[in-house]
Amino acid sequence: MNILIPVLIVTAMGVVLGLGLALAAKFMAVPTDEREAQIRECLPGANCGACGYTGCDGYAAAIANGEAEPDKCAPGGETTAKALGEVLGVEISATPKVAFVACQRNSKEKYEYTGKPSCLSASLVHGGPLDCQFGCIGLGDCVAACSFGAISIQDGKVVVCEDLCGGCGSCAAVCPKSIIKIVPKTQKTRVLCANCHKGPNVVKVCTTSCIACGMCVKACENEAITLENNVAVINPDKCTNCGKCKEACKRKAII
Repeated sequence: MNILIPVLIVTAMGVVLGLGLALAAKFMAVPTDEREAQIRECLPGANCGACGYTGCDGYAAAIANGEAEPDKCAPGGETTAKALGEVLGVEISATPKVAFVACQRNSKEKYEYTGKPSCLSASLVHGGPLDCQFGCIGLGDCVAACSFGAISIQDGKVVVCEDLCGGCGSCAAVCPKSIIKIVPKTQKTRVLCANCHKGPNVVKVCTTSCIACGMCVKACENEAITLENNVAVINPDKCTNCGKCKEACKRKAII
């Protein structure tokens, strides 16, 4: 009998506390937007930040609250766009994007870098080890930043596997030379140079550099190419990938 009373007391307390928690969960619950959960299920979960938010959860909440457009998920591409469109009841079009390195790394080394294997660290030492101060250092900061495993270093050059690339821009964000560009996957014609110096100085440091001669601009019938800061720039909305600019470029800076 002496043992039974404490057991009953503890049991009663458990029942009361359980009921209290159940009532608290019911009356104090924070209302949730069912669409937010549905939107989150559509997103790939890469948490790459390409949409401008810290992760997929934040982006889903922003879409549900009407604070963000639903076409900003680069890794998800058309698949995610279609799924989001079904949830939101609208038609969404997302153009797949990929990264490319605007450098062929045909510049000689001015010194041997032996410090920390980091592009950022190397760039702080006299602008980097290459004669071209705009050139790809090739130590792999972009490789480490890529959550898709789309970037590798081959023979000292950065190589992007477009089949794996989600176009999120994480690699571009960490490149200290700002030479990684994010473009529509359909844009096959690209300028592989970012040297902003003028002709003579550019020729001295690289064999395949853009010298801003303007021959590609003249060759383009669609006015898709312009010269900006001494470098040829292609407008993907106008480019038809005809290849005439590549033929006109004697420096082989366009592929």
